[in-house]
Amino acid sequence: MHTNSDIEILIKDPKINPELKIIAEKVKNGIRISNEDALLLFNQASLPFTGILANYIREKKHGDITYFNRNFHIEPTNICLYTCTFCSYSRLIKKREEGWEYTHDEIMDIVRKYDDQPVTEVHIVGGVLPKYDVKFYTTLFKGIKAHRPDLHIKALTPVEYHYIFKKDKLTYAEGMQLMLESGLDSMPGGGAEIFHPEVRDQIAGGKCSGEQWLNIHEIWHKLGKKSNATMLYGHIEEYFHRVDHLDKLRQLQDKTNGFQTFIPLKFRNENNQLSHLPESSALEDLRNYAISRIYLDNFDHIKSYWPMIGRDMAQLSLAFGVDDIDGTIDDTTKIYSMAGSEEQNPAMNTEQLVNLIKRVGRRPVERDTLYNVVKDYTDAIFSTDNEYKSYVSLPVLN
Repeated sequence: MHTNSDIEILIKDPKINPELKIIAEKVKNGIRISNEDALLLFNQASLPFTGILANYIREKKHGDITYFNRNFHIEPTNICLYTCTFCSYSRLIKKREEGWEYTHDEIMDIVRKYDDQPVTEVHIVGGVLPKYDVKFYTTLFKGIKAHRPDLHIKALTPVEYHYIFKKDKLTYAEGMQLMLESGLDSMPGGGAEIFHPEVRDQIAGGKCSGEQWLNIHEIWHKLGKKSNATMLYGHIEEYFHRVDHLDKLRQLQDKTNGFQTFIPLKFRNENNQLSHLPESSALEDLRNYAISRIYLDNFDHIKSYWPMIGRDMAQLSLAFGVDDIDGTIDDTTKIYSMAGSEEQNPAMNTEQLVNLIKRVGRRPVERDTLYNVVKDYTDAIFSTDNEYKSYVSLPVLN
């Protein structure tokens, strides 16, 4: 574990930029860093420097705990009205033969596949199509809740909500209230991309704006509900665009305290209009996790999405501010595999996830979507069917 002594060593190191030492002092004393500090970290700080600061914060908040959950993903369609340049997943309406469009019954069939499994969350996101309107989703959410009331529904991004509410002539407030009444439990963080319009207009033109994305989350938070946030990095943006994005998230979190987790999403360059761009390096990925942890002092959790970056990188990220690696996924998800993600078949059973976390000296804790502890697997003993035989409940920091 990193302690104050690690930061003291940085502060006393004559080779380190004095301005960086001031940032280290702030972290040591629990003082919020500025946008200028964040830019300095991106432009000048080394990976070890950012890692020590981020891991100090991570362990101050969570100790050695690393969270995961048992979840599954459903993507109603990969056909989309929008043509985001970074997207390798969607198929245009004119290419329907390359895609899928699940009916309500087909989605419910997927849900029923997990009836005998201890999953706690269904994650639903997909393309934007006129047939997937307010009525479709409210009926779907009600159907899932009627079938399995305890299953947490984390569904749809502001991109989808913006479209379906506009189509049905609903305000954001009216629409989100309707979703709440239909069984929606929380919102994922997708669709954020980069908020700054000079980047967003180039990579995601036509979708909801950054301001609209933030507005929908704010309305959801004011209904007493939680959501996540993301940032798509490593394409045409510059560091100041990343800081601007983080700043807007931090400001909204100060206002609502409704965000649970921040998930940096690495741009993958296969099969999309930005394939000519190189992908960010592993070093840059880890620095981005670390600086996000340092900057977002009012976010409880930083998550690395293991299907996107791969299992080895997910393990490394746990030393750079990350305390959550998502879940078992066990998935029909194709969003990232189509873009060239490290995991082409993104599914791990509980034993695999637990062992992945333990191998880097962290403590695996299964959570539900709202970070209530389900089980502590520190001393789990697995049987041949990959399920635990016993576990020890230990005090959990949160």
